[in-house]
Amino acid sequence: MTVRFVKALRDNERGAAVVELALSVPFLAALVIGMTDMTRGYSMKLQMEQAAQRTIEKVEQQKSVANSYNTAITTEATSAMTAAGYSTGNTITPDSWVECSSNGTTWTRKTNFTDACGSTEMTARYVKVTISRSFSPMFASRHWPGADANGRITVTGTAEVRVQ
Repeated sequence: MTVRFVKALRDNERGAAVVELALSVPFLAALVIGMTDMTRGYSMKLQMEQAAQRTIEKVEQQKSVANSYNTAITTEATSAMTAAGYSTGNTITPDSWVECSSNGTTWTRKTNFTDACGSTEMTARYVKVTISRSFSPMFASRHWPGADANGRITVTGTAEVRVQ
């Protein structure tokens, strides 16, 4: 009786699928969670880039070179990030500068946006905004590329345009 029972268990393959499923589910779950994390991070990056582009569009509509654009950039970027659902925790880095060139190939950057170039020089004014914020993955690890000691990753969106 016992020998026949052991032989019947040995020949029975009904539980094989359940065992295979139990072995593969943790790997599939890790794959799905990892893809979800990557999607969340990439979505945040796209929203930040769109907010940066919206900021540049709004500031460009002002069409004034009397002052540096930096104050307007910060205000508009804060508004755009709030509209995107990220009202706090943003680092906004505005930049505006002028470049001068006498030959069109060699450009000299001046630190003050309102500086004037020489009468024979070409003038190019630029506006740039960089928006950064921290992204916390579901499974944070300091071993991820670019992660800090707590496993958070800095996500950045940037937009730049020549305004004159």
